[in-house]
Amino acid sequence: MTTTNTEPLNAGDLNLSALTPDEENDILRNTIEDLKTELDKYKTAPYIVANVIDIITPDEVVIRLNTGEFCVNIADDIKHKLKPDDRVLVEQKSLTVVRIIGISKHFDVSNYIICEKPHIDWKNIGGLDEQINEIKEVIELPLLNPEIFEKVGIEPPKGMLLHGPPGTGKTLLAKAVATNTQSTFIEIVGSELVQKFIGEGAKFVKSIFALAKEKAPSIIFIDELDAIAAKRIEVGTSGEREVQRTFMQLLSEIDGFKHLGNVKVIGATNRLDILDPAIIRPGRLDRILEVPTPGKEGIHEIYKIHTSKMHLQKDINLKELSHASKGLSGAQIKSACTEAGYFAIRENRHIINTQDFTSAIKKVKRDEKNHNNHRMYG
Repeated sequence: MTTTNTEPLNAGDLNLSALTPDEENDILRNTIEDLKTELDKYKTAPYIVANVIDIITPDEVVIRLNTGEFCVNIADDIKHKLKPDDRVLVEQKSLTVVRIIGISKHFDVSNYIICEKPHIDWKNIGGLDEQINEIKEVIELPLLNPEIFEKVGIEPPKGMLLHGPPGTGKTLLAKAVATNTQSTFIEIVGSELVQKFIGEGAKFVKSIFALAKEKAPSIIFIDELDAIAAKRIEVGTSGEREVQRTFMQLLSEIDGFKHLGNVKVIGATNRLDILDPAIIRPGRLDRILEVPTPGKEGIHEIYKIHTSKMHLQKDINLKELSHASKGLSGAQIKSACTEAGYFAIRENRHIINTQDFTSAIKKVKRDEKNHNNHRMYG
């Protein structure tokens, strides 16, 4: 019985001398066609991937590229099929939309944010008793006992704004309330949002809030909020327009969830004076809480927390150290404790004495002064 080989023949796989002239010509002809097809692939100009922003008419859409937004034509075979947020391929020269390749997906925001379940107890925070009570009322109570507000007939704030100098404990407060409500803690830094996602900031914000709803109960903590929520001015450059789009999306997302929902927003800033009033109007981040540099009693409490596991010489007077540390933030006091430990290590000691702390406090104050001078003249 004779079998027929239906697989395509390739000149490189055969001994051409054993073939008839017609068979040899067929094989060579097929090989040339294959090579031409492969060569055409290298000659074809690549398409550009774009996102559809808006549908103007059945023949025209607005697309977004990294270089900006464009109103372009649509190939006949995909007319009436396009929708906003579609990902499409466009021809290089005319930017005509030639193919739909899917729906624009949200960013994989987990690559760009801190998303965690923190373990910070209220007892780990010193000198902020008033602030702790306030954040418990505004954030913790609605998440744990929303029925109380329903019985009373009031709506709690959707979020709050923490303001004060750097290092005073704003992030620590937000993490502690996330711990005590067993919420997912999602941290965004406003300045990084502006720098990394030019052209995509609004979509990134939308994805953040979508993630927060998926992982609810959750707390969205926006550090350096002033980077995207400063007072609006005449929009000039493309960068300024992008910041405005990001800010408007943020306001829209805050407006979009319920007062008694299981997502809360906490903003933090060192520059309350430059914030746009729209972000702190009623219904948004309308509870404003100052987190100041600690006073003498607060400093003493912070020292007790950070020295609780340190091996201290018995005659160390933490109250005297607190007086010498006047003006330092909580973060700087923690740094002073670490530096005191280093002074002991350098002398091969495991017991920390008063001189170690004195030298450490001077070093922290000197470093802060040098840092301020650098920022001023830098």
